[in-house]
Amino acid sequence: MITKEQIQSIITPLIDEEGLFIVEITVGSSNHISIFIDGDKGVTIDQCIAVSRFIEQTLNRDEEDYELDVSSAGLDLPLKVTRQYIKNIGRFVDVVYKNGQKLTGKLVNANDFCFEVEAEKSVVVDGKKRKQLVTEIENINYTDIKSTKIVVSFR
Repeated sequence: MITKEQIQSIITPLIDEEGLFIVEITVGSSNHISIFIDGDKGVTIDQCIAVSRFIEQTLNRDEEDYELDVSSAGLDLPLKVTRQYIKNIGRFVDVVYKNGQKLTGKLVNANDFCFEVEAEKSVVVDGKKRKQLVTEIENINYTDIKSTKIVVSFR
């Protein structure tokens, strides 16, 4: 059985050389290998092909058969690693907390432990009859969220 760690050790030198990073590697029970990669400047089809060919040159199909998919971590997939958060600073995101609460705002900062989202909230302000829109920065731990997705805008 091919392992996730085996695939990671095979592609890490090539990924590092290309300036890319691994988002996710999954290996199914029938040796269906799915690899999602990303880069600070995006990923090209040629880079995905290069990773795929590199794996095919390294693994021996005569010893163990497998199915291989290598692709970029697209905008429709949730963010999974810190480097993706850092890459997307300045973009709008939808955050879903583990408790089901949702937040939409601008990703303004990220580190290894948490990220910050600038969001507008409607709050009661002293001396005002109506709620006012106030911009707040919310500090969010990665452990508190279910998913974070990039908001795609065509404006």
